[in-house]
Amino acid sequence: MSSMQRRGKLAGAVALAVLAVAGLSMWSGPGGDVAHAGAAFYNIESPQADGLPGSIIRMEPMDGAPLGASAWRVLYRSVGVHGEPIAVSGVIVIPKGVAPDGGRPIVAWAHPTSGVVPRCAPSEAHFVFQTMMGLRDMVRHGYIVAATDYPGLGTEGPHPYLVGDSEARAVIDIVRAARQMPGAQAGGQYAVWGHSQGGQAALFTGMLSGAYAPELKLVGVAAAAPATDLKRLLREDADTDGGRNVTAMTLWSWQRVYGAPIARVVASEAMPAVDALSNECIESVLDMVERHYSQRPLQQQFLSVKDITAIEPWKSLLAANQAGNVPANIPVLITQGAADRLVLPAVTESYVQGLCRAGSQVQYTEYPGVHHGFIGSDSAIEAVNWMTDRFAGKPAPSNCSGATP
Repeated sequence: MSSMQRRGKLAGAVALAVLAVAGLSMWSGPGGDVAHAGAAFYNIESPQADGLPGSIIRMEPMDGAPLGASAWRVLYRSVGVHGEPIAVSGVIVIPKGVAPDGGRPIVAWAHPTSGVVPRCAPSEAHFVFQTMMGLRDMVRHGYIVAATDYPGLGTEGPHPYLVGDSEARAVIDIVRAARQMPGAQAGGQYAVWGHSQGGQAALFTGMLSGAYAPELKLVGVAAAAPATDLKRLLREDADTDGGRNVTAMTLWSWQRVYGAPIARVVASEAMPAVDALSNECIESVLDMVERHYSQRPLQQQFLSVKDITAIEPWKSLLAANQAGNVPANIPVLITQGAADRLVLPAVTESYVQGLCRAGSQVQYTEYPGVHHGFIGSDSAIEAVNWMTDRFAGKPAPSNCSGATP
């Protein structure tokens, strides 16, 4: 094979990986490196997790935040899948300058898939600030940005992947942590903005916020290509690279989190590939290429059942983690790429129609030609402007009148 052919083959692999797996990824391009935390930062003794959700266990400064902002890696308390006290890590970015009357608004950034094992924490990623979609604009507006890793990323795993309640509690509790930061001067208003898995987290934050954190005011939920209907996601994407990645990580995680028996639905010959995918992180294009090759065996042999979504306990677990209605008093922005082949536009449109029927104020924007991996970055300006209007108390726009009943 000539060198030109080899380069062409590699370029083709990169292109396939980006289009098929980028929807799972938190990578957004080159940028400055940040200092990594030592493993000891994320480790605690069990009693240290006891305490009020959102209270800070420890924190350390980070370099590399934009526009002169200060940034901190934090370890804070939250609540686990089974109601147990846990520690969760994340990053909090605080703009420079004087806070407005009433304190700085907070935007909770909910990241897309980075992996399901502890070393895949976004707070440990080389390009963590570049992966927070719209960060520079949010800092420019004077917003504190609170970005959770989610449980089991950074801290002891496994990560409860696509478990909506778990993600939402981690999102809300880092907002609580931000309000305790020295010099943050944080107010009580926040918005949540997330992409893909983070879109699911954002919607569940809207669903849980009133009961879980009544002391906070959630002014709006913004979600890019959110994972809403997990049954359709696993069923309709089963024969795509992205779908196999999502399914493998979900089954691997839920066996450990819920005790759901993976051997009942995955062929034994496929388990080495499932284990490989579940132990790889998604930070860069090179990671995507690696995953493209790791999932290849699953093209030949993967699930041992025809429809995993019809088999217990998976059927009930998928239903429990399907996004429901956000309370009608919380405005919602949803953006979607028309060329998305992972979270299908028809699935997102169906979810939006359900919100509209329930009385929500929903602004839905579809971006022509945009694939799943790029809708977060492509719609970030719209999301930040929309959140700015919510913080300002402006009436929420809605195009629900065009929704199909």
